[in-house]
Parts: sequence; C-alpha cells; structure tokens
Amino acid sequence: MTGRPLVETARNTMLFSEIVTLAVDSFRASKWRFALTALGMVIGTASLIVVVTIGLTGKQYVMNQIQGIGANLIYAYYEGGSNASVSTSARDDLTVEDLRAVQQEVPGIQAASPMIEIHDRVSVGGGKERDIQVLGVSTQYSTVRNLEILAGRFFDEEDSMSRAHVAAVTQQFAQRVYQSQSAAVGKDIKINGLPFVIIGTFRERVETFGQSEIAGDTVLIPYNVARYFTGNDAVKQLFFSVSDAGEVTRSTELIKQVLQSRHRAASVYRVENLTQLLAVASRAANGLTLMLLGISLLVLIVSGVGIMNIMLANVRTRIREIGIRKAIGATSREIRLQFLTEAVLISLTGGVVGTILGLALPFSVRFLTEYRIPISGLSAIIAIIVAVLVGVIFGTLPATRAAQLDPVEALHYE
Repeated sequence: MTGRPLVETARNTMLFSEIVTLAVDSFRASKWRFALTALGMVIGTASLIVVVTIGLTGKQYVMNQIQGIGANLIYAYYEGGSNASVSTSARDDLTVEDLRAVQQEVPGIQAASPMIEIHDRVSVGGGKERDIQVLGVSTQYSTVRNLEILAGRFFDEEDSMSRAHVAAVTQQFAQRVYQSQSAAVGKDIKINGLPFVIIGTFRERVETFGQSEIAGDTVLIPYNVARYFTGNDAVKQLFFSVSDAGEVTRSTELIKQVLQSRHRAASVYRVENLTQLLAVASRAANGLTLMLLGISLLVLIVSGVGIMNIMLANVRTRIREIGIRKAIGATSREIRLQFLTEAVLISLTGGVVGTILGLALPFSVRFLTEYRIPISGLSAIIAIIVAVLVGVIFGTLPATRAAQLDPVEALHYE
C-alpha cells in the first residue's frame, strides 16, 4: 500500500520530464517561431519591471523633496478671530511665551524657533536700492527648516545673547548683490538704518519657488535683535521640529491644544505639518505606478493572445503526431499537459529574459552613476509569476483542443 504512491510519483516525474523534453525538441525544430512568440513576453515583463522602477524612483524623489523641507516640521500661526468683526486692536497673536509653553508641555520637541517678518529697502551699490525681506529667527531655525549653509556660518547662541548685529542671506541675494556666496561673507548691510555684518549664506535644501516663508531676497537676523524693530512681542509664526517622525500628527494636535488654551476661545490658530502632503504625494505616485502597470499588463495580455494563436497553429500542424501518440497509448491528459507545458515554457522563457533586461537598467544606473535608483525584487518575482499565469491561461485552449482530437481522424489527417 505504501509503495503505490511512490510508484505513481516516479511515473509522473518521468512523464513530466518526457513532456519537457518533447517541448524542447519542438522549440528546436522551429527556433524563430519560438523566439518571436516569446518576444512579446520579453517586452511585457521588462516593461512591468521598468514601470515599477520608474514609479519607485518618482516616489522616492518626491519624498526626498518634501523631507528636504523638513518631514518632522510643524508650524503654527494666528489666523484671526472666529468673529469677522474682530478689529485689528483685538488681535491675539502668538508670542515667544507660547513657544516656551509648547516646549515644556509637548514631549519630543527637538528644536523650535519664532519668526518675525520685517520689510526694508537696502542699498546694493551704485546708488541702487533693493526690497528685502528680513526674518527674525532663533539659532535653531536652521535646524528646524533644514537649511544648508553654503558659506560662513549661521548665528549661534552667543550672537543671540549678545544681540549681535549679524545676518545670514540667501544664495540668490548673495549672487545678485555680491556676485558670489563667499564674497558676501564679511560685508555690511544696513537694516532699518543699523549696520549688520553678513556672516553666512544659505539656501533651502529643496527649492520651494517662493512658496515658503523664505523668498529670493531674504535676510535672517537674530530674533532678539529683530523684536526691537517691531516694538511688541508678537510673532508671525512658530516653528517646531519633533525627534520622531511618527509623532508628528500627535504633536501637532498637542501643540494646537496648548496654544488654544493660552489664548481667547474666539481666536483661531492653524497648526500644520507636511504629513498630509507626504500622504498625498505617496498616493499620487502609487496611482501613476498602477496606471503604468495597467499598460504593461495590456502588453502581457496581447503577448498571451499571441502565444495562444501560435499554439493553436502548432496544434493544427501536429494533428498527425497527436494521433500517433494517442494510438500508442498517450492519454488526453498527457496530450493536454504536453501543449500546456509548451505554452508555459514559451511564456516563462520570455518572462525570465524580460526580467533580466528590466533589472539591467536600474542596476546599470546604480553601478555606472551616483544615482541610487530603487530596485524592487518583488516586481521581478511578480513578473515571473505573471508570465507563468499568462502561459497557463492562454495555453489552456490550445491544449484542450489538442487533447480532444479523435485519434482515428488525426491519423488520417493530411
């Protein structure tokens, strides 16, 4: 009893190896037809992998751009009163005390900075003047906003405590006024009639095209100095950075609660982060990838139809062979398995070659350039599985038709 299943297993193994051998012999007899049939699968699977690579690369690029602004960034500002008739004198602006309260009551705050905005005109030489935007910020602003210092340095705690008249200017401003970033360092600039020494030039790590608080002609000075120009303690915005990106949403809600509790109930404060933007960007990238994958699947379906047509033609040209095989004892199941195996082998061969070609592109870019294009091993596995499924699905009809042939009629077929 126990030996019978082993005998059946051995017989099935021999049968399958014989079928594979027959399929290989059939391919050798018509190499070009086999190659052209498999070409569709090569293109389909290669395009599938390339599409996934493009989607992952685009997604990574967008994420890096947003994270360059500050993935852990949270910013708050006063929006106004809930009553439209609230006058300017009744404004309930944020202050530095609010910032300190948030730092004490909200865990995980890594860095924070207030921001005051001032506008002025400065002399740029040759009797010309230029409108600039002056932002009064703390020493942690460069950390919170993930700024890149290009020349010189950013002002530190010593500059802030001593109320030093120092400034950092944008890359664009240094280029326009002083022709280079390094040439701007050490130069004097007058803001509201007071001389300031430029100690550094900076830029945002990601170009925001003026959509952030930093414009092309922006000058940063210590908050302790800038507040004397405004004459009050009000700040335009508060910036926070949390240590854990997973806590951004929770920290945003806690910051809003702290700020609201310190001001009038009718005052409205907006506390926002980039988490929603990251989610939208991720969904957009995934949607584009799925759309391109749909196109790749259409290519695979078309190649599957090609395999089915070739296999149907193959059945017609081998009717007499099928009749001989049935006459000497081959069952309908064996005939069906033989033609189904041939269809799967065509599809699988094309899938393997296409997968290799599809992976060759990102690997070549990674080895030959400094760009680290993401490579998805899962897409290669899926491509091979899809190739096998295409062979099975589109090879079933020809295999069934071959199995259903009458052996007597097949032997008499010319």
